[in-house]
Amino acid sequence: MATDDEATGDEARPRPELATILATEHWSLLGTRSMTWSEVMSRISILLTVVSAFLVVLALVAQGVGFDRSLLGIAIGFALASLVLGTLTAMRVAMASAEDVQLVRAMNRLRAAYVELAPEIRPYLTASTHDDDAGLMATFAVGERRTLPAQVVGSTGFFVMVINTLVAGALGGLLGAAASLSGWWTAMCGVGAGVLWLLLQLVVVRRLYGGPLEDVRFPSPD
Repeated sequence: MATDDEATGDEARPRPELATILATEHWSLLGTRSMTWSEVMSRISILLTVVSAFLVVLALVAQGVGFDRSLLGIAIGFALASLVLGTLTAMRVAMASAEDVQLVRAMNRLRAAYVELAPEIRPYLTASTHDDDAGLMATFAVGERRTLPAQVVGSTGFFVMVINTLVAGALGGLLGAAASLSGWWTAMCGVGAGVLWLLLQLVVVRRLYGGPLEDVRFPSPD
């Protein structure tokens, strides 16, 4: 039977297999993150390709039949289809962003474990070892100082939101033209539809990211 001194010695003995286990988990998280954003970028590329193809088709139809009511109907159909595809893409980007936050938190926790195993490596780490909001921002910004608004505006999700806003505005303007409204009211329909769609997307994103982070295990020092 092991004595207390022997048990203490076993606990204090270096365990290199822990680093291997943590590194395996780290690579698994990195692979998941890479595959997620590869899928998201593929969807965004498909969306942009479809929207560009619709514009090309509209230009060809306009050359053939001119700017009449039939072209207006085709444009409305294309804009509606683009908005549906863009909304589905925005939903996937939002879900991927939420998943990405949790993946980065998990990797920050693993770095905290690395530092516990080998405290001397702390000065060499660029990403954070904390899993709260400050730690997440430090990892996303790779050590740079960056505000939350700048992070949001420069994100992939906001890029897709802007595309959807422009498409929604174009659809509103086309519907106003189809209703034979005046030029002023047609423009107002376009602006109103774009702003309404932008606000709707912001509400959905706020519901996904508005709440505080739960289960913070390694908070940043005050």
